This record gives sequence, structure tokens and C-alpha cells, in this order.
Amino acid sequence: MVWPLLHPRMFSRWSESLGMKIFLLLSLFLVSCSSPRPLRTVGQVSLARYAGHWHEITRLPNAFQRGGSRATADYTAQPDGSICVVNTEHRPDGTTRTATGRATVVEGSGGSRLRVKFAGLASLVPAAAEGNYWIIDLAPDYSAALVGTPDRKFLWLLSRSASMAPSTQGRYLRRARDEGFDTTRLISPASVPHG
Repeated sequence: MVWPLLHPRMFSRWSESLGMKIFLLLSLFLVSCSSPRPLRTVGQVSLARYAGHWHEITRLPNAFQRGGSRATADYTAQPDGSICVVNTEHRPDGTTRTATGRATVVEGSGGSRLRVKFAGLASLVPAAAEGNYWIIDLAPDYSAALVGTPDRKFLWLLSRSASMAPSTQGRYLRRARDEGFDTTRLISPASVPHG
């Protein structure tokens, strides 16, 4: 007598069914492990209030800012609804480097997701349709902002002043960590002159 599962037809049906279930479960597990949940942003941003001068408090390392430098950003609202962006890198040796760009609002984002394009060679890098500047958290008085990218490779904590209380900084960084950013890699360069 052949055990039913070893009978070729029964075994085939059983293995296809079980195999499919295992495959589906494994696929769901891998997807849930490899893809973080979608990055949440603030609901609504008044770009007129967001415009102005910002200081970088901390950031994730990136290829376009030197490790020991800090940055300031100046955002100016334009009549067409876009924002003129002027980022200034303040280097420890006292020199500065400026990058100018333009930010446009991603439709349906309430102003919390922007598509930023810079001039020069940086203009050759495409900006994702979903935007590359997401406002993850924002103080009610627009005095601080947590900004990142949906792939969680870039993160900046910005403030209207050159320093931030440790308790306030801790609250924003907890939010970043909760959203899946690797806050153990953050750079907080020694204080250098801010423009």
C-alpha cells in the first residue's frame, strides 16, 4: 500500500498547495522586513510661514556636504507658488559654498512634500515624482522642522536659531527613529560660523 501523500497525484496536489502557501507566507515576510512602512509627513504646511532662514542642527551623512561643515538654508516664496532655495555650506576653515535651487509642491501633499532641483550639474539628477524633501515634523510656530527623503537615506533637523535645546532635539530624533531613520549615524558638527 502506498501512503496517500506519496501517491504521485496526491503528492503533487499537496506539494503545490503547501508550496504555494509557504511561498506566499515567505514573500509577505520578506516584503514586511525589507520595506519600511510609508514615511509619514505633516498634514499641512503654509509655505509662506515655512519660508525664511533655517539652521541645520544635525543630519545624516551625505556626499554633498563635508563632514565637519554645517549648513543654513534660505527659502523664499515665489509668485508662481514655488520656493527659491539657497543652501549655504559653512566649512570649518571659514569658507562657504552655495547651492541654489527651486522647490515645487507635490500635488495633493498639502505643502509637506516638495520636489527640489538644484542648478548646475545637480540639475541632471532627476527629482522623484513623489518629491525629495518631505517635512516629517514641524513645530506649531514653525521654529523647527524635521526633513527627510522617503527612502530614509537623507535627514536634516532644522531650526530658526543656531542651537536647539537637547530635550527638543531628542523629541524630533525620536520621531525620526520611529519613522525608520538610522539616527545612530547622525552628524552634529562642531559649531562653525553661521551666515
